[in-house]
Amino acid sequence: MRFLTAGESHGPRLTSIIEGFPAWVPLSANDVNGLLAKRQLGYGRGRRQQIERDEVSFLGGVRAGFTTGAPIALSIENRDHAHWLDVMAPEAGGTPRRKAVTAARPGHADLSGGLKYGHKDLRDVLERASARETASRVAVGAVCLRLLSELAVRGVGHVINLGGIASRTKFDWNELDLIEASDVRCLDEDAGAAMRARVDTAREAGDTLGGIVEVRFAGLAPGLGSYVHWDRKLDGRLAGALMSIQSVKGVELGSGFENALQPGSLVHDPIEYALDRNWPYSRSSNRAGGLEGGMTTGEEVIARVAFKPIATLMTPLTSVDVVTHEAALGARERSDTTAVPAGSVIAMCVVATVLAEAYLERFGGDTLDELRERVQAFQRFAQAY
Repeated sequence: MRFLTAGESHGPRLTSIIEGFPAWVPLSANDVNGLLAKRQLGYGRGRRQQIERDEVSFLGGVRAGFTTGAPIALSIENRDHAHWLDVMAPEAGGTPRRKAVTAARPGHADLSGGLKYGHKDLRDVLERASARETASRVAVGAVCLRLLSELAVRGVGHVINLGGIASRTKFDWNELDLIEASDVRCLDEDAGAAMRARVDTAREAGDTLGGIVEVRFAGLAPGLGSYVHWDRKLDGRLAGALMSIQSVKGVELGSGFENALQPGSLVHDPIEYALDRNWPYSRSSNRAGGLEGGMTTGEEVIARVAFKPIATLMTPLTSVDVVTHEAALGARERSDTTAVPAGSVIAMCVVATVLAEAYLERFGGDTLDELRERVQAFQRFAQAY
């Protein structure tokens, strides 16, 4: 399975194509739209999210409520494009166009992208580099989550730190409703209130906030990924996919950074055996985050993702104009005070995509029934192993 996204922040639409997805997976627009809505929500979001009402259209690969095995084409309209027709038109026009950007914004792709492709109007960079692209990856991830749910795999993303305020509530799969009810997607209600207050303070100061989200997936088969080749190791693929999300600057799998400071006797997870489980081999702890030797262990996959503060500041930093080479303030676009709650949804969808790819690589199958039968056959093998 592979996917590709295309489209710009203020272009007419975002497009995604998923290839190699099995047939007969139940799929409706609601499966995708629910997650697209969650991506747009969250305390600290800006005016752009009030303009857009992201909804998916299937342009291929889905018929009568099921995937067909053909490439799945997904489209998300950019409603704000109506106000940018002359700016974003593909036809030749005047130079520079309205809303040209020549003052590179610190923390963005503007300057490096301009140097790479020779753009003097940095809008040609920022439109594609924009985090608006993550709507496409949420749509792809939603499709993959639907497949994983058919294999009894479930996932969640939630905020464990926003603006330096940490959640003190231990994660519990029975409390997912608390995450969904929180506008900062935090299990800890007291921490959530403090996070909102911190966002208000930052907004008033024209500043932005980052934070840390945690993604968990349970019910996974052991042995997804590979220890044989470096580029097939699942932990490397997960880290790479998560680092590709806009504003992400750090990824931790399991208790990775804490483990580095402890002796091995306090780090590695003891192995147990019991036939009353779906996967009889288990770990009495999960400091490895469900990954050993580049493969899943059968325990929960746990990833923590660090999002830097959004780089578009209402009180901009000093920069340089790439046309005049004179000092300037970084250009200002509409911005959020924080997108960390949305980041937890995006990160969950990105992990779901990597895990769906790993399932299809490991077990194959052109239809959902074939895939499910092969997973169940491996389960029987594991119980007899």
